[in-house]
Amino acid sequence: MKIVPKKFKVHSLTGRINQELMWQAFKAVKKNRGAAGLDKVSIKMFEKNLEQNLDALMRDLKSRTYKPIPLKRVYIPKGGGKLRPLGIPAVRCRIAQEVVRRLINPIFEHQFHDNSYGFRPGRNCHMAIETVLKYTNDGHKFVLDADIKAFFDNISHKLIMDIIAAEIADGNILGLIEKFLKSGVMEDGVFRPTTRGTPQGGVISPLLANIVLNYLDWQLEANGFKFVRYADDFVITCKTLPRAEKALDLVKDILEQDLELELSPEKTRIARLYDGFQFLGFYISDRTTRMRPKSEEKFKMKIKALTIRSHNLDSEVIIKLNRVIRGTVNYFAPPFATVISQFKRLDGWIRKRIRCMKYKRISRADNKRMKIKHIRRLGLLSCWKLCLAVKERK
Repeated sequence: MKIVPKKFKVHSLTGRINQELMWQAFKAVKKNRGAAGLDKVSIKMFEKNLEQNLDALMRDLKSRTYKPIPLKRVYIPKGGGKLRPLGIPAVRCRIAQEVVRRLINPIFEHQFHDNSYGFRPGRNCHMAIETVLKYTNDGHKFVLDADIKAFFDNISHKLIMDIIAAEIADGNILGLIEKFLKSGVMEDGVFRPTTRGTPQGGVISPLLANIVLNYLDWQLEANGFKFVRYADDFVITCKTLPRAEKALDLVKDILEQDLELELSPEKTRIARLYDGFQFLGFYISDRTTRMRPKSEEKFKMKIKALTIRSHNLDSEVIIKLNRVIRGTVNYFAPPFATVISQFKRLDGWIRKRIRCMKYKRISRADNKRMKIKHIRRLGLLSCWKLCLAVKERK
């Protein structure tokens, strides 16, 4: 990949770091919540001496004395019994990353392709899926469902820095980004240096992903392909199978030769729209757009964790269940989704869990003892009724 430095680069970004920017960055980090990092300092603890902490961090960022705290390694369920590694930065480091992200994002935002929807202002997952559906409705019956192998773990640091340095001439900002990338990870008491990749969990990581994959977007555009990308998750739609095969060859070449990445052979495939494919939590085919099986499995796991039979059924359980139901329905019930029958089925399954929790057993006889109207009186939300309400609202 040939990177041509701009004739006029952006200078003096460091001079834009002020108290107002520091406060905005802290508010954004607080809003996103998140656990404490390796230093065990939570957002609440950091906030106790907020003004002094922000002033000290601002001085470090401006004077090149900032030193990142290594990331804390945690693992979260990925589905199918697998775990996804996350690198959790300390609160102080998350604020520092947010400051730099806010400084450099406007420089790159106007360069991004219109079909890139991930982690960009005014864009979301539903808009990405609506664009995919527009293409499939226009006769694109073949889909390249592509997956980049361990994308966030394998991005080249040199590639990231070269792309950013082509636009930005502020050495301090470039140095900060490099420090974020090379902060290292602490796992089981052992420090592991990071020579490649940007951590999933890092505030600046989604922007760096878009900066790197923007090259792929414009190469696909130059070759006449219709595509939609959300961070490292993307699909390419085509009208014929040979065209989809050509798209696969092109993506392989761009990733391997230009971006030093590779496709996951197990997760990359060319699908017929008739057979369906998965994208951003949805299963999409020429007949339906609904929750994919893995998304439904995750939803059920959350419900199961809240409805353990040996526990008591009380108002606190209902509040927690409603929180999970509301979040799931809000995401999976946009106007284009066909999920009403799926949510009706899930409602029946949740009611069964509630009855088992109430009577400490599984019995159909309990359906009469605790009727649907009784469950409603407890305040439990109905997935499909909430779905209808969300669709009407949108």
